[in-house]
Amino acid sequence: MLLIGLLSGTLAGVIDLAVDWMTDLKEGVCLFAFWYSHEQCCWTSNETTFADRDKCPQWQKWAELMTGHTESAGAYVLNYFLYVLWALFFSFLAVSLVRVFAPYACGSGIPEIKTILSGFIIRGYLGKWTLLVKTVTLVLVVSSGLSLGKEGPLVHVACCCGNLFCSLFSKYSKNEGKRREVLSAAAAAGVSVAFGAPIGGVLFSLEEVSYYFPLKTLWRSFFAALVAAFTLRSINPFGNNRLVLFYVEYHTPWYMAELVPFILLGVFGGLWGTLFIRGNIAWCRRRKMTRLGRYPVLEVIAVTGITAILAFPNPYTRRSTSQLISELFNDCGALESSQLCDYINNPNMSRPEDDIPDRPAGPGVYSALWQLALALIFKMVITIFTFGMKIPSGLFIPSMAVGAIAGRIMGIAVEQMAYHHHDWIIFKNWCRPGADCVTPGLYAMVGAAACLGGVTRMTVSLVVIMFELTGGLEYIVPLMAAAVTSKWVADAFGKESIYEAHIRLNGYPYLDQDEFTHRTLATDVMRPRRNEPPLAVLTQDSTTVEDVETLIKETDYNGFPVVVSRESERLIGFVQRRDLTLAIRNARQKQDGVVSSSVVYFTEEPPCLAASHPQPLKLRRILNLSPFTVTDHTPMETVVDIFRKLGLRQCLVTRSGRLLGIITKKDVLRHMAQMTNQDPESIMFN
Repeated sequence: MLLIGLLSGTLAGVIDLAVDWMTDLKEGVCLFAFWYSHEQCCWTSNETTFADRDKCPQWQKWAELMTGHTESAGAYVLNYFLYVLWALFFSFLAVSLVRVFAPYACGSGIPEIKTILSGFIIRGYLGKWTLLVKTVTLVLVVSSGLSLGKEGPLVHVACCCGNLFCSLFSKYSKNEGKRREVLSAAAAAGVSVAFGAPIGGVLFSLEEVSYYFPLKTLWRSFFAALVAAFTLRSINPFGNNRLVLFYVEYHTPWYMAELVPFILLGVFGGLWGTLFIRGNIAWCRRRKMTRLGRYPVLEVIAVTGITAILAFPNPYTRRSTSQLISELFNDCGALESSQLCDYINNPNMSRPEDDIPDRPAGPGVYSALWQLALALIFKMVITIFTFGMKIPSGLFIPSMAVGAIAGRIMGIAVEQMAYHHHDWIIFKNWCRPGADCVTPGLYAMVGAAACLGGVTRMTVSLVVIMFELTGGLEYIVPLMAAAVTSKWVADAFGKESIYEAHIRLNGYPYLDQDEFTHRTLATDVMRPRRNEPPLAVLTQDSTTVEDVETLIKETDYNGFPVVVSRESERLIGFVQRRDLTLAIRNARQKQDGVVSSSVVYFTEEPPCLAASHPQPLKLRRILNLSPFTVTDHTPMETVVDIFRKLGLRQCLVTRSGRLLGIITKKDVLRHMAQMTNQDPESIMFN
């Protein structure tokens, strides 16, 4: 756990620093140290003034560097062209790396990790190459300005770290159950470094990712998340001594009447979540079913080009999404230079600097509102097409950006209404003229939580992540109200979160946690059925090596039951296909006398054979003597529960010790589809 925390914290810090530098590289370069980002470059400058803190002679935009002009139309066009060019270069490099070296590094990774933690194995999904390529390409795609975040992929990166360290200890590498417990804890460390929210990470793993979460895993997750957050804090990637970019401190209380706009934001979040899931799944299905899926590189370049061309003219979409959220969350203090803080000051105002009363909006606020409205439409549409491409793509940050923009617009509207109509009955009790009543940044925070909840259907972990992110402890009730409303509204249109929708789209064998209420028995589901060929089995001491090799060649089953003899069919155990293949290959290479006609036996003592017979091959050590079995009259409700809780892949059906058949996870899923009047063959498995 210590190693997982250290490695994932270090990787997250490196990713944050690299993204910061490469995002600024699209606009300009630091003359005396090109590896400095814009902010770091101007920190070291002595010529920076407070009013123009973003301008310093050491940092030059590309046009200024090449032509010497800063404000001309030519300079704007050149900057625009280079911005698009850098974005295309970054995304092309990312999609090429993913395609050539690690196809599994694409997407957010959370649907696959949920599937792996439910007991399914996706070989190579958490491998070393995937870890390396995902870390590098994550920096590239976030820097390219695409509408995606790094938070979901960081969970995948942390789980790759977990798998890497599991392979070093035989206790974990030999036991899938124990390995899954470690991966649950690694997922918590991933969210901990993605958001700087260690407790939120533990709750996220419990609520969203894990299937089985015992108490010891809770403690391990807590420890891994703590170490990861501590490592990230030591690296201090944002230079603000915080774990996140958008830490805020509000001091104004909220009032009961404000719950109405908060709940409205919850409704907006739920509707946007539904719209996003339906739109994104329809687009991904189209990609899967049509020729579009054959050109992943072209698709990424097209989407990046459109994003960059539309994003550059609007200052709110040009900057990185994290910086946008940070600005939307911010309260307008006396020292803010943002356009969103262009209010008209009262010349007679003699209030302390930090408690500024509500003021009428100036022209800057109105032009910012227009730009934000356009940014909102742009983000809502482009995110649908971006998520699911063949590059690492997280969903948390774009969803939060949509909500934060909508929330800030609503916050300014409520603030101006309270200022101009403070004699209305709803404002009369709590908003006196000259008081600081409404905090627009708080509305942005609530909107972000609502939209993230609508897409992922998180509740508890979402609220904890949000207040850990922003340090807004007294705003738990508004956040809870928005999160619950958005979940209710979104659930009214469909129960699936975006991750479950992608699991179903990709055909992963995943059992959701809904109750199974039908009264069917194991015998109704098991294979083989009446008119099907009998089960492929091995006998304990009468099968030859050639028979085993033929069986492996002709079938694609994952394993085979071992019985006493074909007549008695009494079950002895279960042997995995992989173990069988390896054992025979090794025996042929290393043991003398093992030929195709050698008898394979799974008993303690070798069978009695004639002297002319070739040497038999003992394979008892690869035999699982305690495979999971149920009787043919076990209710399916119990069988489904066993599959869920133990993460089984198959289960044998017996009667009085005689083998009757087998139930696999895919059989259970087909049966569940049949029970809900769906076509069982419509469930496609990858």
